[in-house]
Amino acid sequence: MRSIRLALAASALCLPAAGLAVTAEPTQADAAMATLADDIVAEWIATEPFLPLFVDVGEGQQDRLRDYSPGEIARHDAAIDALLDRLATIDPAALTSVERRRDHAIANEMLEVAQGLRVCRTELWLVSQMDGWVPSAPTLADRQPVATAEERAAALRRWTSFPAFIATQIANLRYGLATGYSVPRSVAGRVATMVEGLIAEDPAASPFAAMARNGGDADFTRAVHAMVADDINPALRTYRDFLRDDYIPRARESLSLLDLPNGRACYDAMLRGYISIDRPGEEVAAIGRAFVADNVRSVLELGREAYGTTDLASTIARTKADPADRYPSREAAAEEARDLIERSRAASAVLVDRLPEQGLEVRVLTEAMEAGGANSNYEPSPDTARPAVYNLAVGPLAEASRSQHAITTLHEGYPGHHLQIGYTVALERSDLSKIYDNSAYTEGWARYAEQLGEEVGLLASPQARILRRIWPGRGMVVDPGIHLERWSRQQAIDYLKESGRFDDASIESMVDRIAIIPGQLTAYDTGGQEIKALRREAEEALGDRFDLAAFNALILRNGIVPLSLLRRDVEAWIAASR
Repeated sequence: MRSIRLALAASALCLPAAGLAVTAEPTQADAAMATLADDIVAEWIATEPFLPLFVDVGEGQQDRLRDYSPGEIARHDAAIDALLDRLATIDPAALTSVERRRDHAIANEMLEVAQGLRVCRTELWLVSQMDGWVPSAPTLADRQPVATAEERAAALRRWTSFPAFIATQIANLRYGLATGYSVPRSVAGRVATMVEGLIAEDPAASPFAAMARNGGDADFTRAVHAMVADDINPALRTYRDFLRDDYIPRARESLSLLDLPNGRACYDAMLRGYISIDRPGEEVAAIGRAFVADNVRSVLELGREAYGTTDLASTIARTKADPADRYPSREAAAEEARDLIERSRAASAVLVDRLPEQGLEVRVLTEAMEAGGANSNYEPSPDTARPAVYNLAVGPLAEASRSQHAITTLHEGYPGHHLQIGYTVALERSDLSKIYDNSAYTEGWARYAEQLGEEVGLLASPQARILRRIWPGRGMVVDPGIHLERWSRQQAIDYLKESGRFDDASIESMVDRIAIIPGQLTAYDTGGQEIKALRREAEEALGDRFDLAAFNALILRNGIVPLSLLRRDVEAWIAASR
């Protein structure tokens, strides 16, 4: 899984059949669009100053934390409105280049989605084990620029403001409680656990001390350690105590977003942002149920072949019972992931026209982070000389499945997220295109990559082949089930348990994940199904002339795009290839 960002939905962007830029002379509209695109990027960086640490779009202001105050939120909302007004004056038909047309579509979607998400008032319930500041803190500290004296001074200014940041967070959450906004109590408990794990009595052992270790300067190291002891740790304790004593007792018991003010409108806005198309949650669930039924039939066939079983429960039980599918230690899990990354990189050479040069490092998540509900995830790095990171959540050794971890490693590494993101780094793209993310595309590619991994022999065991099929589609059912149908926690647990993918702790964690990032889990198979459908159409149309590596390169070469534009580009490619 990648971190949540705003999604890009459909718009009237026609790409040339071969994906080449139009050679007409730039127009006044092109110049206006280029300026507007730069201004949108500047606004996004001004709002989220950590963005340049993950995307190559300049340096930004590395001496401040994000401002969640009411005044700043109002300023950002007004800026969005003004940018949308400017966009309305630019006729996309007057744009002469593919890049500017794409920028127009991206700008329209980013701004409209941002405007739509206002109804959620997320700043009033920003307590998340998935995409909030708490799980991100160790990475943010580690990536803080500290190479020069100026950068080290900026780092100290940024992080000594942490107590004020926490004070704003608490003030927003208090107001949220007073006006009907809160997260589920179980989610708040997970975040409190994570915060506790960030507090280190020895400043040198704090995750925030990473910037000192990276700085290589004795005076800076002493200053960072003092800052951790005098500013950061006290602020963390204040936040932990607030969650434990004030927030958790008043947090809601329910999981459904419908129990917040304007909850249905918020769910619709979040769903659109994640899947990049206007599709009601009820329709998403119906598509998901049909997909799950197809997958169950496939699993039953594999179970008969491998084990002689005839029902789903027996097939899953046999799949999970093999002691050879367990790890002897957490370190062994990490080493196996590293080995699979090397093998999957080599195997992926036949799947695309080129592979990214950037390395991929495996880091095992701390047990405190896992206890708080952190999942395995991928962290990109805009500096290609520095490796991206695969954060591996091992889970309880008695239940951790080597086959399931192999599927996840392919999803996060090769041919999944790392290949896709690394591929786009070499593309000539505007900064606006770089900051845009769309879960249906990125997670859809990674889901499709799991199938590719099996096709090149990386998931050959019966366990891996069964587990790869039993889970997809269920996120499309359980997410709207929780939020729109008001499923109880037990209903969600029972549905997830049927897949056999999760141990008890992981199932509880997944339910809380769905509760705090509504709509996101539907994106994986919404996007994955679309890419697979496009491939089937290309195979049927082109027959023996179908080239899998060329098709995959086509999916990747334009960077992250909404599903409707992806379809339009593939259909044009099929027509040209005929």
